[in-house]
Amino acid sequence: MRSFFASLLCVGVVIGLGSIVAGFAATAPAPKQKKADDLVAQTGDGYRGIWYMNQPTKDEHRYKYSGGFGTYPQQHVPIAIHAPAVRKTFFVFGGSAGNVSEKNDELQHLVSYYDHATGLVPRPVRLLQKRTEDAHDNPTLSIDAEGFLYVFSSAHGVSRPSYIHRSKKPYDISAWELLVTTNFSYTQPWYLPQSKRFLFLHTLYKNGERTLNWKTSPDARTWTAPQLLAHLEMGDYQVSQRHGDTDRVATAFDLHPSHGRAGKGLNYRTNIYYAETRDAGATWTTADGRKLTPPLKEAGNPALVRDYRTEGLNVYLKDIAFTADGHPVILYLTSKGYEPGPASGPFQWHTARWTGRTWEYRAFAPSDHNYDHGSLYIEADGTWRVIAPMGPGPQPFGTGGEMELWTSADQGANWRKVKSLTPGSRLNHSYARKPVNAHADFYALWADGSPLEPTPSSLYFATKDGTVFRLPERMTTEFAKPERVP
Repeated sequence: MRSFFASLLCVGVVIGLGSIVAGFAATAPAPKQKKADDLVAQTGDGYRGIWYMNQPTKDEHRYKYSGGFGTYPQQHVPIAIHAPAVRKTFFVFGGSAGNVSEKNDELQHLVSYYDHATGLVPRPVRLLQKRTEDAHDNPTLSIDAEGFLYVFSSAHGVSRPSYIHRSKKPYDISAWELLVTTNFSYTQPWYLPQSKRFLFLHTLYKNGERTLNWKTSPDARTWTAPQLLAHLEMGDYQVSQRHGDTDRVATAFDLHPSHGRAGKGLNYRTNIYYAETRDAGATWTTADGRKLTPPLKEAGNPALVRDYRTEGLNVYLKDIAFTADGHPVILYLTSKGYEPGPASGPFQWHTARWTGRTWEYRAFAPSDHNYDHGSLYIEADGTWRVIAPMGPGPQPFGTGGEMELWTSADQGANWRKVKSLTPGSRLNHSYARKPVNAHADFYALWADGSPLEPTPSSLYFATKDGTVFRLPERMTTEFAKPERVP
């Protein structure tokens, strides 16, 4: 096991031990620091993602989930944001230190951008060496009204610190300062453009269980105390999304049941809940406008969308999007169990659409793994688009597969597969993620890697029409052109 003190290392930043220890208290405010020293950002030499595995299965599938996880997990959002003012899409990812293995790699927090004017990417900037191989610590990104970039560096549980960094100049990744050292998990920082403040949805661990919380800040330096949104039975996961350029933020969450499916523990997740706020958490409502009273602690609360526990199904939440009339649509997958392999199937993709009066559920495509993650886009012309690894891939029944592009012209009633984006791959592709305000030239970001054994991992992005590019793994120049993948 790595030394505890090694995990406290941050590139170019020296922080008092007392501050770090204070930061481990899940509900404590950010610890005081002698000085938030300027971070000396280090330029990387290319785009290589972290390989990660979770829970060996001791069978032919090897792990519960695994692979190239540079853009993992879906509970970390946003990881990419298009900034029209400078014609760039900024993004963060979890990078590899180069020692690809089950437990000895070191996660790098890297930040970069795609320049839509030139079609080039710079060398990524290494903001942090997290001293862990755990991709649950991957970073998220936010941009404020003035163009300053913020990177929220997560921690998986309470054994490591979490950080918030801010760029020293607007739309500039070259220099950073440390704002906060504390502890939080599953980060979802939303900048609210109308009220010009941050709404930070995040998880805090309580006795090993995941609790959903929020707090706010005008500057990402000083924060309100965390407020509990939900802690249902053994805990919850959530995905969230901001509605366009408004202050409206929606979250969909599940629960880990405290009874049923004996022995499955936190691997059993089910049900769908929905809540939204239009005033940075001052009030929360259901989709039909009924006021919720946090904290939500009962499984049968008014936010419940569908009780999948009574149907005996696991639920894996993927994404949220909004129709032209502002109605939310939840993308998710169901299965009969958490174990990889056909015995847990069918692995079924679904949408749940709020019609204005009720939730409408539609199944539309199969997958072969619970952690096949994709993104849902609802476009101005009404087209619904999903980019996800629905193809079995070269390692079937493993995390990911071949990325595919599917569309619907009738609000999810009928779907068609438009194309396979990565046919004939050597490794599975996983965790296709959509940027905020996604530009047609940089519409989804993901990584590849074998789910059966540690492998180097490349990063890719796709255009709206499904043209795929590989980001340069090694760079000898300051800028490089991504390689088009046939």
